[in-house]
Amino acid sequence: MPPDLDQRFMRHALALARRQLGSVAPNPAVGCVLVKDDVIIARGVTADGGRPHAEVCALDMVGRQAHGATAYVTLEPCSHHGQSPPCAEALISAGVARVVVATSDPDPRVSGRGIAALKTAGIAIDMGCLRHEADHLNAGFFRRVMDGRPHFTLKLATSLDGRIALASGESQWVTGPQARKAGHVLRAQHDAILVGSQTILDDNPRLTCRLGRRDDRADDSARRLVRIILDARLRTPTESHVVQTAADVPTWIVTSTSHAARPDYGAAKLIGLEDPHDLSAVAQAIGGLQLNRVLIEGGGQVAGSFLTAGLVDELVQFTAPKALGSDARPAVAALDLANLGDAPTFVRSSFSPLGSDILASYVRAE
Repeated sequence: MPPDLDQRFMRHALALARRQLGSVAPNPAVGCVLVKDDVIIARGVTADGGRPHAEVCALDMVGRQAHGATAYVTLEPCSHHGQSPPCAEALISAGVARVVVATSDPDPRVSGRGIAALKTAGIAIDMGCLRHEADHLNAGFFRRVMDGRPHFTLKLATSLDGRIALASGESQWVTGPQARKAGHVLRAQHDAILVGSQTILDDNPRLTCRLGRRDDRADDSARRLVRIILDARLRTPTESHVVQTAADVPTWIVTSTSHAARPDYGAAKLIGLEDPHDLSAVAQAIGGLQLNRVLIEGGGQVAGSFLTAGLVDELVQFTAPKALGSDARPAVAALDLANLGDAPTFVRSSFSPLGSDILASYVRAE
């Protein structure tokens, strides 16, 4: 098939997968498109919760019609028996003639084995179609599998001069309604949202994802993303919204081991660490709890701490066309840099207007 057609169908599969980001951890978000005679006959995507997998969903749509088709898959089909049979085995049993794979799976239970199984069965394989896009899509899953921690995205909503609130703490609203809506879309693409305890003390937020909602009640939340609060001294009030709604929306509070046995936090999960200020240990603990993608929305101190620790993989900034002045609160606390060469550096990946604001996304420079 001509390369442009391969890319067209793979883009379709990637778009399907992208819609499931934030809903499938600990699994990756995968899209699959079945094509016959240059026509899409079936589409599949990893279901909420991670199962069934995309290939199985697509194959179930068409049954025997899949025989002789080409499957476009955004990630190497799995080859191991887990809670469901291997997707490579399902593709072989269905009799597909060709499989186009965007990128390989680094999970040692799969890596290379899915492709090998398909080749052994006589299926034609093409690897690497839109690999860059697929690698970015799977960044969270890859990071957790390879490094034991989630992919961290730092979200900033700032004035032109990098401020997030007045000195008084007033911050509603620095950016406009379109930026705020886009912020909830960003939340929906992550498994968890992370803030520091000061944000809870200052704002008593609900930290829910409200897409198409006119209020912020937790029971109206479209996505039940995990709420993570960094709180070494366990200052989060038990009457706060996040604690009071923890039975409905998963809430994890990372604190010191000396506070982790407190019985008065109800359904909130207390994660005790010897040094809760050690963000590398925090990241490993969160990764061990099977999260792929975490959105950092804390204040300047949390942002600065994650940047200093080198844990920010992606940065998304909403910039409003207003200046707040040096007395306003900065988006990023002091980094204590000795020279410019030590500054965390990012590469811009996208840039677009959003109402009167600007949305720019960056990935960490490697």
